[in-house]
Amino acid sequence: MVVPESQDKMYYPSDDLQRDAHVPDFNSYLALYRKSLENPEAFWKEVADEFFWKKPPTGPMLQYNFDVTKGNIYVKCMEGAKTNICYNVLDRHVRERNLGEKVAYYWEGNSPDHNMTITYGQLLSQVCRCANVLKQMGVKKGDRVSIYLPMIPELVYTMLACARIGAVHSIVFAGFSSESLCERIMDAQSSVLVTADGVYRGEKLINLKQIADEAMEKCRENGFMRWIRSLLLWCVQTPWDSECDVWWDEAMRDSPEECEPEWLDAEDPLFILYTSGSTGKPKGVLHTVAGYLLYTSLTFKYVFDHHHDDVYWCTADIGWITGHSYITYGPLANGATGVLFEGIPVHPHVGRFWEIIEKYKVTKFYTAPTAIRLLMKYGREPYDLSSLRILGTVGEPINREAWQWYHEVVGQGRCPVVDTFWQTETGGHVLTPLPAATPLKPGSATFPFFGVEPTILNEHGEELEGEAEGYLVFRRPWPGIMRTLYRNHERFENTYFKKFPGFYVTGDGCRRDKDGYYWITGRIDDMLNVSGHLMSTAEVEASLTEHPAVAEAAVVSRPHKVKGECLYCFVTLKDSREFNHAMVEELKRLVREKIGPIATPDFIQNAPALPKTRSGKIMRRILRQIARNEKELGDLSTLADPKVVEVLFSQRCEAAA
Repeated sequence: MVVPESQDKMYYPSDDLQRDAHVPDFNSYLALYRKSLENPEAFWKEVADEFFWKKPPTGPMLQYNFDVTKGNIYVKCMEGAKTNICYNVLDRHVRERNLGEKVAYYWEGNSPDHNMTITYGQLLSQVCRCANVLKQMGVKKGDRVSIYLPMIPELVYTMLACARIGAVHSIVFAGFSSESLCERIMDAQSSVLVTADGVYRGEKLINLKQIADEAMEKCRENGFMRWIRSLLLWCVQTPWDSECDVWWDEAMRDSPEECEPEWLDAEDPLFILYTSGSTGKPKGVLHTVAGYLLYTSLTFKYVFDHHHDDVYWCTADIGWITGHSYITYGPLANGATGVLFEGIPVHPHVGRFWEIIEKYKVTKFYTAPTAIRLLMKYGREPYDLSSLRILGTVGEPINREAWQWYHEVVGQGRCPVVDTFWQTETGGHVLTPLPAATPLKPGSATFPFFGVEPTILNEHGEELEGEAEGYLVFRRPWPGIMRTLYRNHERFENTYFKKFPGFYVTGDGCRRDKDGYYWITGRIDDMLNVSGHLMSTAEVEASLTEHPAVAEAAVVSRPHKVKGECLYCFVTLKDSREFNHAMVEELKRLVREKIGPIATPDFIQNAPALPKTRSGKIMRRILRQIARNEKELGDLSTLADPKVVEVLFSQRCEAAA
């Protein structure tokens, strides 16, 4: 792998950035990358030596099988070792490195008036107290704890408290509906739910307690649930159930500040995080202790070129994998100072992001292309952003226009943009630039991270060399890859390993250019990426068809200037039902209730019939072209009734003018 002189416009790292960088140039990257593939044992052992191990491993650093034809799929990292991830991200800094007074988080609330500074010592104290509360409630090693909280310090306290006592946390984004929350609680078989009474997002109040109570009611038939209630200063009056509700403040008040960590096996589960599946039922992605610690720590250190005096800000929500890996575990493993932000980019004004960067002198800033495109509409407010050194993007491929604006306007032409590709399943970055080492091409995720071996396959499973486009797959595991889907290993194997035995299949399409750079081209399966959130078309279709008037529904993506993609829905109504504005609003409301506001369709079109093959399969390729108003449809010979297409185009004009 050598980067030749390219005819494309390239952006090179500055001498100033290279001077102190962990990986100072491309040759250094190549040398480390070769070592990570040729001698993974030595490579990952050096990373592991940074951390505390109660007991060393008895097996090799990595063992695996990626080939379903040779037996069960498995990955093991540091088998036989014992450690505790909470000890490594907190106690190690406080007790061994004397970093107790260092700031772990600057917390910024939804309102600029709400803020807090939390040191590593204070964080350790609060986590231990919360861990003792959970233990008092009967939570033991291996028990699952569901967490449904906004971006407040208590969210970090709770997830680390679970990690401390060996409980498995399952965080549910606090924008999901009661039905989505219930589904995740039941699948994880959680014994405790930690939630809050409510949260403001901008000026909108979201009553989390009411949503949680509705979810609990749906779960009641399963005969479980006790839960802590987190009561915040800006609380609203909510119903109280003395049989199962516990007030956070009361429980924490007398809880001891010392809690001995539970020493866990390297492959013990750390957390479950649900991600959308193409069947409509969310998949419980399971990550384990040691490998996830090594991988999030190393990716954070190298991708953001972390140094002791940095102030790092990731704007994601901890309800998603980005927040798990790059707000909590990765930064804390490195003893970093981070910003924890509860609000939204445009409240109470459109300069909120820039105001926070100026206030805390943020040096490394990590956000989503959706947020960048939103802020492009307003321009950059006149705040001082001179502290910035590295910019990052996550969640979806970034378009060239947004990349250029981010680089030139936000980074003032001097900050490299690390465009990171990864998934809930990968645990951390797998394709990414390194800021001082990688010449950048706007929109490209560039090259693989250490230990990651990508390749591109065609539909027949043949490897493509040189310039190519096809399925992005990985030949071998890295420590942070998921181990299974919770309570469903068969689905795990079928989803990720069955199509091309011997490879992990990402579900994403990819292009490799003449210089070896990787470009993500989008989902190949029936999945959508809306504002960086992966969504299943089947899940949305299932919600729409629950309406008594809907006979059939099909959902595709349509480009959106801010979100990247949006939901475009075709619905076929039952006889005698009228398609009108009221029906559209009912259907949008139904999807919001079933899944959450993030899944609200932008367009719902009347479809007297759907384009199907003679065997009855819906041709979503054609629906995508109709949604985009692309008239060149190609071969329609397999359609049972080609006239359907003309009708749908005529109906489209009203839906998406």
